[in-house]
Amino acid sequence: MAGRYLFSKKSHNAINIISGISALGVCIGTIALISVLSVFNGFEGLIQGMFSAFDPDLKISLVEGKTFNANTPEFERVKKHKSVVHFAEVVEETALLRFSDRQMPVKVIGVSADFQKVTEIDSIMYDGVFSTYDGAFENAVIGIGVANKLGINPHLIDPLIIYAPKRTQKINIVRPETSFNQESAFTSGVFLVNQPEYDDQNVLVSLSLARALFEYDENTVSNIQLKIKPGANLKSVKKELQSIVGDNFKVLNKYEQQEDFFKITKIEKWITYLILCFILLIATFNIIGSLSMLILEKKEDIEILRSLGADEKLIKRIFLFEGWMISVLGALVGIVLGIIIVLIQQHFGILKLGGDNYVVDAYPVVLKFSDILISFVSVAVMGFLASLYPVRYINVSKRVNE
Repeated sequence: MAGRYLFSKKSHNAINIISGISALGVCIGTIALISVLSVFNGFEGLIQGMFSAFDPDLKISLVEGKTFNANTPEFERVKKHKSVVHFAEVVEETALLRFSDRQMPVKVIGVSADFQKVTEIDSIMYDGVFSTYDGAFENAVIGIGVANKLGINPHLIDPLIIYAPKRTQKINIVRPETSFNQESAFTSGVFLVNQPEYDDQNVLVSLSLARALFEYDENTVSNIQLKIKPGANLKSVKKELQSIVGDNFKVLNKYEQQEDFFKITKIEKWITYLILCFILLIATFNIIGSLSMLILEKKEDIEILRSLGADEKLIKRIFLFEGWMISVLGALVGIVLGIIIVLIQQHFGILKLGGDNYVVDAYPVVLKFSDILISFVSVAVMGFLASLYPVRYINVSKRVNE
């Protein structure tokens, strides 16, 4: 009966128009929900792909503290774990980088030979090659932001000078320059991650140079980076390694290494979702007007149903279901159109970002079933709640007739 009331011709054409506007509003809101959520998914996947080239599969570091001894039985077990393919030692500290008459603070990352195998650093080389030691000279691989600020490129023959304060000595006030360790390296390559926290401050050097610069012994590291065997269950491997190294260490996957960034992205996504839901809720208010007018028009039908033995609960359910059908119909059409729009954008990139300074030309989109389900449930719930209010008029109609 709700279906007949919804699609049948009404005595007042305005009811049909308002019902159509209600369904159209819900449809447009659903399209917006699916499209916007898909864009957030696209940007999240894009940024995650950029980080993935620089971040290892798993990273082991201290829960509290800066450095630790990697020459222990626990880390030998980690290195020999059946799922660990490559094991890289890393030292990270802040230093002063000088080239010609320019200088800036940078994060110096000393990496062992396996770093190139642990990460996908070769895939993000913008200029030159990845090399921290060529057998004769120490080399440095720098972020493109550092290269731009200091005017460096791999084709120059002048070395970089790296300064770091001596950890084991007090500052000499009379001759402060003697309070710094100094190392030099030639620029072998420039990498591009398209993320400021990497491009604008990171300088990669050999592990031996970093240890000499920061006065660390041959067993001291800031973190351990691991390459896991393809096909291995990363979650299980992470749990096994955590049990080996103990509670003083944390084993982080790629997502956890950039946890703050991904948390912010998730928060932005769901705040946008709530804003769109609020707009959609306003659109569903049209259902109240449409259903109210229909109830008034069908007063005679309601009385006939009562005469035939229909109770108040059944009559309410009929009109409640009709209002809900308006929102569900709009949601289903919106989902279909939203999926089509997202797929068109995904394959043809019609909506452009504009300008030449972006990593991609068009808005990236990724369609997820969970977003479709959430959108449908949200619209269905709001449509149901909007239909509850006008159903109360049925009681009023009964009391007036009595």
